Amino acid sequence: MKQHLKRLFSQAWFLQAIAFLAIGFAFAWWLRGPSASDSSADSQGVVAEHASNAPAIWTCSMHPQIRRDGPGSCPICGMDLVPVKKSASGVRTVSINADVKKLMNIQTVPVGRRYVTADVRMVGKIEYDETRLAHITAWVSGRLDRLYVDFTGVEVNKGDHMAYIYSEELYTAQQELIAALESNAGRSSSRFVKPIDLAESAREKLRLLGITEEQIQGIEQRGKPTEHLTIYSPASGIVVEKLRQEGDRVRTGDRIYTVADLSHLWVQMDAYESDLAWLRYGQEVEFTTEAYPGEVFKGQIAFIDPVLNKDTRTVKVRVNVSNEDGRLKPEMFVRAIVRSKIAAGGRVLDASLAGKWISPMHPEIVKDQPGNCDICKMPLVRAESLGYVTAEPSDTAKPLVIPVSAALLTGTRAIVYVQVPDAEEPTYEGREIVLGPRAGDYYLVKSGLKEGELVVTNGNFKLDSALQISAKPSMMTPSGGGGGGGHNHGGDAMPKGDGDAMTDHSQMSLPPKVSQQMLAVLESVKSVEAAIEEAELSKIRDAFAMVGQRVAAVDGNALSGDMEAQWREFAMLLRNDSVEGQDIQNLQDADRITLVTKEHAMRLQKMFGISHAGHEMPEETLDVPMAFRQQLDRLLPAYLAIGDGLAADKVDTAATGVDQLHKSLNSIDTSGLDDVVAKRWASETRSLSSITARLAKATDLEAMRSAFALLSDELITIQRMFGFHSGSQLFELHCPMAFDGRGATWLQSNDTVRNPYYGGSMLKCADKVAPLVTAPPPNGGEHDKHNHG
Repeated sequence: MKQHLKRLFSQAWFLQAIAFLAIGFAFAWWLRGPSASDSSADSQGVVAEHASNAPAIWTCSMHPQIRRDGPGSCPICGMDLVPVKKSASGVRTVSINADVKKLMNIQTVPVGRRYVTADVRMVGKIEYDETRLAHITAWVSGRLDRLYVDFTGVEVNKGDHMAYIYSEELYTAQQELIAALESNAGRSSSRFVKPIDLAESAREKLRLLGITEEQIQGIEQRGKPTEHLTIYSPASGIVVEKLRQEGDRVRTGDRIYTVADLSHLWVQMDAYESDLAWLRYGQEVEFTTEAYPGEVFKGQIAFIDPVLNKDTRTVKVRVNVSNEDGRLKPEMFVRAIVRSKIAAGGRVLDASLAGKWISPMHPEIVKDQPGNCDICKMPLVRAESLGYVTAEPSDTAKPLVIPVSAALLTGTRAIVYVQVPDAEEPTYEGREIVLGPRAGDYYLVKSGLKEGELVVTNGNFKLDSALQISAKPSMMTPSGGGGGGGHNHGGDAMPKGDGDAMTDHSQMSLPPKVSQQMLAVLESVKSVEAAIEEAELSKIRDAFAMVGQRVAAVDGNALSGDMEAQWREFAMLLRNDSVEGQDIQNLQDADRITLVTKEHAMRLQKMFGISHAGHEMPEETLDVPMAFRQQLDRLLPAYLAIGDGLAADKVDTAATGVDQLHKSLNSIDTSGLDDVVAKRWASETRSLSSITARLAKATDLEAMRSAFALLSDELITIQRMFGFHSGSQLFELHCPMAFDGRGATWLQSNDTVRNPYYGGSMLKCADKVAPLVTAPPPNGGEHDKHNHG
């Protein structure tokens, strides 16, 4: 029996060993993968499929500006290049399948019109109402022999005695009154001569010295002057200051006490600059204090300081508060909130003020009819004149709004992603829009969206990355091509993409009607430049309005395919330029928007090959003599000196360069130019002279940097048209953050970044550092090429 069991155990061990061995072979086979023959067969199928669907462009997922015709490694980071998948048609469109949409967790909400509430939060403290402070002063010089109020904090009533003063001046004035009374009593009356009332003159003198009628009558009844007089309180309240002690000598005008009426107080609060759009005179304010947690007090805005504190970047807002029960104390800290209901145009809505009249000094005085304020007697004003919308005439009064999370901010504008309706698969279109101010969790939309469109509120950064990988315009690469996404704060030159991602249609003919309409658009942009030279804001706004009208007049339906999509892109950009340009408030903003508009117009001109006498293409070849090119080099030292001064934050240094630029410009001789070149140079000279004049008038860094951006743009245009002869290499640099994210270009004599638009605060900020001239001109008749990166 034992032998039989041993035999069974030995057989079981043998079977287990075989089983483990089989499992090991299977695991090793799985790790090794398919056989070479199988792999070869599969790879042949993959290669065949890849050959039929091979991507035209390969890129780096970390550096999308790298573009190659086939697979390989990224020259920057060494990562394997990935194929750029074919995306939906359209300049800014991207399509994904339903599964990817779920993984990206894309969420959308409709654009709508609605009243939104902006909660403005402020902090501050309680102070005395300055209009309810009474100061007890010495009306005559003398000695304070007694002070009846010994300490601050005592409550007094109007007429209470406050001080007991001895005054030689008062003693003499009393003697004059008594003498005048005696003189009047002994004087005989005459019906022919009216006697002079010396007693009344003496009484008036005492009144002017602060003596009451009762005190004057007492002096007359006694018939002799008193050595001391009592000073009474002119108002009821709390003594908050005691400035003299018993026995002190005082002079006329010296302050003895200060009495404050605490039944009404002021709350002085600090409002941030960005919140001022939602604050109005007369608005209700709710605030809380540490002393009474959970209890809400209310008041009304009575004053908004017209001057901004340059250190804190805040404005003082004063609220009038009733304090009949005396629980609020001066110097208490408060936290306040103003709930502003916002209507179209960023106006504050308050339907309760419809048809009402408000006191301009006392907001608590509100009446149904015009009249005068019960307190200050000033004429009442209409609530609408204070910036309120007081009625709801229609839905047009409601602002067009989007959630804050839908906007990818790029300065005063933003990129949003709009879901394309009726698409076969989820498709989204990037769109540049002009934003109004932020109100709570919403942005007001000025231009670029329509009511009912679906905007992406979650996943928009992922869609933007997909567009960037596809070399299409995105938030990080506004011109497409993948370039410009990097942001360099050093001095090294950065790799550049392939430029504008849109297809060049300059060799294709436009319908004659559309061509003329686009020419009209370019003419309107020229009108903006002319208005900028005149430096009149009203004319600049009108010129930008004309740009919008000319863009709207272009018949985009006459185009098809890519041409139509690209026109829609330019129409969107120029329309936004027009909207923003019509709201400018200063010349600095006008300069910034004009630079952007000119860039968009040049790209439009290049894209569709539009050219006529007033709009030469940038690549136009002019027969420029070598001697004239050498003269143009005189402008460069002055320009570079201005740039160096701005980079060093020194206005005086930059101003010296401006003087040099003016002299250099006047020294250029045009006698050897032909008519075409002379005419073109005359046009550029007018622009240069206007910019130089603006630089000369600039008194601070902000104004000078704004004009310097125009000068840089003008010199680059001169380089394209005429070319500089200088053998020293110039570099073109670009800062994407200048002028609220609009970006600006400048020139340097080397590639070490010295940003003139930020100076010491961000001296090394640049996302493009590239040679301006690719090669010196071989002769005077050839045109210098401008490197676009």
